[in-house]
Amino acid sequence: MFTRLRLLAALCALTFVPAALADESATGLKKGTPPLKQAGSMAFGPDGILFVADTPAATIYAIATGDTKPADVKTLSVPKIDEAIGGMLGTTGTDIKINDMKVNPLSGNVYISAARGKDPSAPAVIIKVGADGKVSELPMKDVMFASVKLDNEAKNPKSPAITSMAFHKGELFVAGMTTDAWEANLKTIPFPFSESATKGAGVQIYHGAHGAYETRAPIQTFMAYDIAGQTHLLASYTCTPLVKFPVAEIKKGDKVKGTTVAELGNRNRPMDIIAYSKDGKDFALIANSDRGVMKVSLEGVDKIEAITAPVRGAEAELNNTAVTTKRVGGATAGLKYDVVKSMDGTYQLDKLNDSTAVVIQKTDKGLSLQTVALP
Repeated sequence: MFTRLRLLAALCALTFVPAALADESATGLKKGTPPLKQAGSMAFGPDGILFVADTPAATIYAIATGDTKPADVKTLSVPKIDEAIGGMLGTTGTDIKINDMKVNPLSGNVYISAARGKDPSAPAVIIKVGADGKVSELPMKDVMFASVKLDNEAKNPKSPAITSMAFHKGELFVAGMTTDAWEANLKTIPFPFSESATKGAGVQIYHGAHGAYETRAPIQTFMAYDIAGQTHLLASYTCTPLVKFPVAEIKKGDKVKGTTVAELGNRNRPMDIIAYSKDGKDFALIANSDRGVMKVSLEGVDKIEAITAPVRGAEAELNNTAVTTKRVGGATAGLKYDVVKSMDGTYQLDKLNDSTAVVIQKTDKGLSLQTVALP
């Protein structure tokens, strides 16, 4: 009997894998300190894993935040988020540069990628904003992390290797620039990471405001969105075409031509985009540098005729119960949109839940982080 018990114990010891090692095996994460030099675009993956782009190094880090339990975040209001971050770091709000903001879908806590200074070499920091509105720094020492190096290291700040990221159905989608003939690039990177990222696909779009096909225009922000049962990327560009790309085509590599589904007016840079549903209809919400927050109807996005001719004309006036705004300097075409006046000044946004978004908004009193109802 004693011998049998010892044998059973030995077998158990051989087959038992500690939870930490099991997690490492499943995700490819290992304990260490990610050498993050710059914290740029972010995206959340499974189990509270935060993807952070180090753009100058053309590297993406997957960092286990351990933040997996609901924090019961319903409303948030941090009137001077830059000052709150600066104070915690022992400096001032004017010395803080905010690069991106994302909501952890598991907990509802808000994460901000920032820099302690305005210089490109300023130290990177990831900030967590809890349900109570208090800010804290995400530890970077001895954490579980993984990384992947892209093949398109940035040659200069005007051609960033990574401009935006999104995680959808087990894959990380990355937009950026390369030195290829078609410089604009989209990559599909499976997670857990392999040793190197895929080459991706060079992308071409028709730019209605410019009246030309372009391969050197960087995607500023994009989101994954299923159209007719197939995953697409809806990408927004400066000046301001909205373009759809089927993921199946991107995965084939080489070159992909996007379908321009909207021209939202020139002299403008999109900064953030999310999708949501309201009253049975789907919308994209786009924060912009000069044209406010656009609520774009996605009705008919699957069948809409591509924009392939110049879009130019006089400014248009739009007034209804939801918005009052003026579209200035360039005509619009394709998908219809409204501008949400109450969200003026918003330059970062993400969904908190089906009815609420979190925004960082420029106000007369500084930068405000707060929750708002989805319009």
